[in-house]
Amino acid sequence: MPGKTERARLARQLVLNEYQGVLSTHSEDVPGFPFGSVVPYCFDKKGRIIIRISDLAQHTKNIKANPRVSLIASEGGLEDAQAGGRATLIGVAKLHDETGDSVERYYNFFPQARSSNNTHDFNFYAVELHRVRFIGGFGKIHWVEAEDFLKNSPFDFANEARIVSHMNEDHQNAIRHFCDLYDIRHASTDEVMMVGVDAEGFNLRVNKGIHRISFENLVNNGNEVREVLVQLARTEIAA
Repeated sequence: MPGKTERARLARQLVLNEYQGVLSTHSEDVPGFPFGSVVPYCFDKKGRIIIRISDLAQHTKNIKANPRVSLIASEGGLEDAQAGGRATLIGVAKLHDETGDSVERYYNFFPQARSSNNTHDFNFYAVELHRVRFIGGFGKIHWVEAEDFLKNSPFDFANEARIVSHMNEDHQNAIRHFCDLYDIRHASTDEVMMVGVDAEGFNLRVNKGIHRISFENLVNNGNEVREVLVQLARTEIAA
């Protein structure tokens, strides 16, 4: 059985691999029952889930009355969903500062959301994590504590933004090579961008779809990221 650090890493990796989940709130209209809705998310530099929701939405009204929520992310693309991994993040949704770096990071992942920034009273919320229920497959069921799951990014947003901008502006061929290397489908006409990087990997966006590529080892600074990306760019695609 993996230790708590490894269980937390696997749970975090699963949530990082996805970019949308089912948010469950306490229903105001039907008291005593849960209410589920699909929301996109990304991580902030503290490793928390960030979501963007409208004041007009039912789940937002529910959160304002009772901020205790859960969000489940599950391994996609499987014929048997129960055979795959999933993680349920349990916590408290709190209104998030819209001027913070996390907001810009969210818009890097979901640029289409920026166009509705001034309509429908959208706001950002951070999920202050309490605990995680992680299922890594049949019989692999664990509780993961918040302090083990949460992992700070080694980069502030300015450093991350420099890495991302440099790759997008100067190394489009390398980014498309990463897609080929990891079987991420894309056409020559598709928009393919790097949108985020952290200690454990980086995310690419192909049109509106988000894809995760994990590092083999943790990185701690921009130089180490560069070394890994250069190595990946030089890696030949298996025949």
